[in-house]
Amino acid sequence: MQWKRITAVAATVMLAAVACGSPSSSNKPSGGSGGDAGGTQVKATDPAAKGPAAEVEGAKKGGTIQILSDVTPDTFDPTNIYYTDGNQIAKLYMRALTQYRLDPKTQKPTLVPDLADDLGTKSADGLTWTFKLKQGIKYDDGTPVKAADYAYAIKRSFAHDLFDAGPTYQQQFFLDGDKYKGPYGAGGDKYAGVETPDESTLVIKLAKKFDDLPFYAAFPMFTPIPQAADTKKEYELKPKSTGPYKLASLTPGSELKLVKNENWDPNTDPVRHQYVDGFNFKFAQDTIKVQRQVLASSGVDANALNYSNLDASLLNEVKDPAQIIKGPTPCTITWPMDSRRIPLEIRKLIAKGYPIEDWRKVAGLTPDTAIPASTYLPPAVPGFEKYEVAGLTGTGKGAADPAVADEIKSKLKELGKENFELSWYYSNDDPIATQVNQLRTQTYEKAGFKVKAVGVPKAKIRTLVGNQDAPVNMGKTPAGWCSDWPAGTSWMPVLYRSDAIALGNSQGQLEDKKLDAEIDRVAALTPDEQVKEWSKVDKLIMTDYLPSVPLYYSASAFPVGKNIGNAVNDPTQGLPEFTSLYLKQP
Repeated sequence: MQWKRITAVAATVMLAAVACGSPSSSNKPSGGSGGDAGGTQVKATDPAAKGPAAEVEGAKKGGTIQILSDVTPDTFDPTNIYYTDGNQIAKLYMRALTQYRLDPKTQKPTLVPDLADDLGTKSADGLTWTFKLKQGIKYDDGTPVKAADYAYAIKRSFAHDLFDAGPTYQQQFFLDGDKYKGPYGAGGDKYAGVETPDESTLVIKLAKKFDDLPFYAAFPMFTPIPQAADTKKEYELKPKSTGPYKLASLTPGSELKLVKNENWDPNTDPVRHQYVDGFNFKFAQDTIKVQRQVLASSGVDANALNYSNLDASLLNEVKDPAQIIKGPTPCTITWPMDSRRIPLEIRKLIAKGYPIEDWRKVAGLTPDTAIPASTYLPPAVPGFEKYEVAGLTGTGKGAADPAVADEIKSKLKELGKENFELSWYYSNDDPIATQVNQLRTQTYEKAGFKVKAVGVPKAKIRTLVGNQDAPVNMGKTPAGWCSDWPAGTSWMPVLYRSDAIALGNSQGQLEDKKLDAEIDRVAALTPDEQVKEWSKVDKLIMTDYLPSVPLYYSASAFPVGKNIGNAVNDPTQGLPEFTSLYLKQP
């Protein structure tokens, strides 16, 4: 599914960045609570799907929707987007080769062609994929989209020194992906892994089989980009739009305004709608304040939503259950530990001491939206198998229990690691993150650790924790991960292979050739053969490496204003499906 970073969350309760969930319709909550971690997803596809998207019953046109977000997307550049909220927002103004279409009744996702005319054709040896491209597509300025623009966007994604937060499967699977450094380097835009033999064809060549490529092709990095328009890091300020909306203005870290794209052709798009006139996103807002505004739905706030899970302190203020959209997700939240800087025996003590019960209360989590986790893979991944390693169940008081704190302190002394320093970043301008930091600090200090907590503005937290070599030893991203698509392939290779560190995705910064070999062995199997094997790898990593403390499987419960129609949860992102929203009274 999703896009993890999902897509990767800063571990200070910036949970909306990874939350994913499912289904409700017409603003009615889904049946039952969100408290089961979600059913297994399947790889549903419809290669013959065509536009336009089926109309939403009762939808009206006009008006502007306000998105009041406590979290702040780190980028709007398609090459660099990898957090779930960035992915979901990008669907409004960018189209990719493929995309997910939600069933209007069940919200179950199906992969369909988007800017491609099919879902790709694989060669007999599995190393070449050919996509047919739709013709007549235009950018928001009316200029035509060319086949070369798709090829250039793919080449651009290899400039990982510049776009260090984006997805990296291309570097692992595409031909010469470990050598090519993008169009700005010595080799320029000459790259053998992608070809455009004519204006209607895109060919991608692989170094090894990658049967999930059509699912990967739904990422924003597969949106076309004309080479002449590429302004590198400045491109996000005015990216070329192919979706129903385009950027009117962007103030990084603060506000994004989208307006209608007159050159979007709904007849070519099987997924999106253009019901409202525009979207105004406001970021870095106070969580409880904006959630209270949305629930009250007074004036323009009736046209607003917040895509973070409702804080537990506001449960009593929910007067209309239809204002809370619930559903399960394919995401797991953890607390990562840099294995290069923290020995395994110390990591085990950190896990033993994590004050999960108190942390859940301070973080404002509810049983419906945070189901205790004992695995890294979430239940939604095909082949999931539940297991428990002693002390790693997503429950317990940890070192908040004086007896446990004394036990850890004694063990640190025995290991000669008294006052071992734990360090992390936290958002010092976010009240919840500040409370969580205080709890962690006090708890670990009582257990005999030395703590160095570095407070930074919430608008900068993602960039700082996203640096795999940041001068802290805990809490680096990805701390929360959701499936990039429904398979263990979107978890183990990208999170736990040694090369994941250089690619910016490593959970716990593991470097182990034996583990690399086992991940490679499973990745080389057929998709059907992989299903059960990934769960075994999951348990191996938890037992022998422990790169992070499993905390919970997330579920969605976000508040929506009373005037917003068709507020459904997209199970591929765990966020509202923005492109189908409308205002009941424009």
